[in-house]
Amino acid sequence: MRGMIHVYTGNGKGKTTAAFGLATRAAGHGKRVLFAQFLKGGRGESGEVRAGHASSLKMTVIRFAEVHPRFDPTVDREELARKVQADFGQVWQEIFKDTYDLVVLDEVDNCVSQGLLPLQRLLDLLEEKPERLELVLTGRGADPRVIEKADYVTEMRKIKHPAETEGTPARKGIEF
Repeated sequence: MRGMIHVYTGNGKGKTTAAFGLATRAAGHGKRVLFAQFLKGGRGESGEVRAGHASSLKMTVIRFAEVHPRFDPTVDREELARKVQADFGQVWQEIFKDTYDLVVLDEVDNCVSQGLLPLQRLLDLLEEKPERLELVLTGRGADPRVIEKADYVTEMRKIKHPAETEGTPARKGIEF
């Protein structure tokens, strides 16, 4: 059976949550899952990491150390781009070992839209991925060429968010 490409994008909350839900569903059916998080390294351990490690599901969770420039404006963007590209290379190698049924690349669209990962690298992955692999991409600003190659595309649209209306900080167990 052909594995499909999913994209969760947009400026609204819920992209990672939707991807993790799909990953959990797949793992619950015995599928082998890799959940790789880019640009979320500096915020402590996320609920996705904890759940992935604590469960008896066949899920591998990798959270790379790099932090999105929005959360650390002092970051050296050239060095960050080198690290993101190395992280992507590591995931690429895992994908082509062909041991996973579903792979989530959380925030990979942000990596591309922020100029940290060349779009062509992601397009090459979409073109060359193992035929049976289900691949999930998340992040704001998914490129139209990625959207065109995807089978499923969902856009999360922010209508209201308490961080902006009330100044509420991100809450453990809800936003991370």
